[in-house]
Amino acid sequence: MAKSPNPIDKHVGARLRMRRLMVGMSQGRLGEALEVTFQQIQKYEKGTNRIGASRLQQLARVLEVPPAFFFEGAPSPEPGRQTFAEPSANAYVVDFLSTSEGLQLNRAFAQIRDPKVRKRVLDLVTSLSATKD
Repeated sequence: MAKSPNPIDKHVGARLRMRRLMVGMSQGRLGEALEVTFQQIQKYEKGTNRIGASRLQQLARVLEVPPAFFFEGAPSPEPGRQTFAEPSANAYVVDFLSTSEGLQLNRAFAQIRDPKVRKRVLDLVTSLSATKD
């Protein structure tokens, strides 16, 4: 029976994917920069292969983020420990921003400079999400 990935490894992998997509880098190109295959990058992003400390440092350098970036919003490693945040809230945001649609929406929204227009876009999206078919 296959062992499921550790939640922290999955979180770090999702953050890796999100950042890679944010900078517009392919898995192949990232693999070349690290001298690993794109399949290895896929395994890192899925959390099936754990990222070692030196590799994490390399990833941070290539993707131009501090190593701590990969752990932001990570689930608590202590089972049963109570937290004040909703457990799925951070995972949902990371999952959404890891998609091409989420990244495109985020980039386009960030380019809107007028606060009134941003508010209207937010109102539109909110009303569309509340609409029932």
